[in-house]
Amino acid sequence: MAIKPNIRRGALVASLLLLTALLSVSCNHKQKPAATQQGINYGAVATPAFSADSAYRYVEEQLAFGFRTPGSKGQKECSAYLQAKMRQWCDTVIAQPFSTTLWNSQTVKGVNIIASLDPDNSDRIMLCAHWDSRLWADHDPDAGNHRKPILGANDGASGVATLMEMARIMSAQRPSVGIDFIFFDVEDQGMPEWADEDYQDNTWCKGSQYWAQSPHRPYYRAIYAILLDMVGTSQPRFTKEEISRRHAPSLMDKVWRVAAATGHASIFVDQKTDAILDDHLYVNQIANIPTIDIVQNNTDCSFFPLWHTLGDNLDAVEPQSMKTVADVLLKTIYADYPAK
Repeated sequence: MAIKPNIRRGALVASLLLLTALLSVSCNHKQKPAATQQGINYGAVATPAFSADSAYRYVEEQLAFGFRTPGSKGQKECSAYLQAKMRQWCDTVIAQPFSTTLWNSQTVKGVNIIASLDPDNSDRIMLCAHWDSRLWADHDPDAGNHRKPILGANDGASGVATLMEMARIMSAQRPSVGIDFIFFDVEDQGMPEWADEDYQDNTWCKGSQYWAQSPHRPYYRAIYAILLDMVGTSQPRFTKEEISRRHAPSLMDKVWRVAAATGHASIFVDQKTDAILDDHLYVNQIANIPTIDIVQNNTDCSFFPLWHTLGDNLDAVEPQSMKTVADVLLKTIYADYPAK
């Protein structure tokens, strides 16, 4: 996960704030009443059954490779694992390698992984998450850990695991729309807090920047995209983040409406909050695909307490939280695109 508005940011996000009038938005907005169902009984929409235990196992399996940082053994082995697992369920799997430069001028290699159901269907939905873990635990309470890598169980692995389980069940009960599952690499290697340099926003989200400029298929289009980030906390809370609202307001309203209609209004909170620099920014701005970010946002506008610390391990992940997010997304997708 990249950065929030209460953390330092530079010219890129400052320009975005100016262009989209983000300064008018605050985390202090009062919660609004949940949106109406608009006559649709989302609870009755037939969807495949998501297994929280299965998703949790996929988190465990990712963490078994250790740190999934650029150039590490864990990165290489987890990439092979993710591609192999997705090949079990999807019709095509594409590995998109790329080279990029980190904030300290170090050149690293990454690989985006794109797995597709019904790749020839011109109508498509894109579901994405980042699969790398951060090189630096720069928010750890112990300053001695600030230059150590993290496992990224919630920040990274939980979103990927949720999409993996969705791929497994959707492959057996396919919606009448093509689905692309995209795992972005080198998302979480932005400039650390301890760096004694001018802050650079574009040091984050390298994989999504590359993909947005060079999609896996020429002229790729999707009806919309949904990004999952840190969806495995024990107290999940998602708000209507500003970049998502500006670029994909109808999609965001619909997802939150489905959540309210299925009993999850206390988790998908109808509250407008500030912009977050995350992969969805580049998918929106460069690829021009309406994209929302479902990302943890506590009442104090912070991420979960173990964000970018050594404590972001398996104990930080709650299986039911991943299931709640997936169930809302499944209802959203199958309401419009029922199983074939």
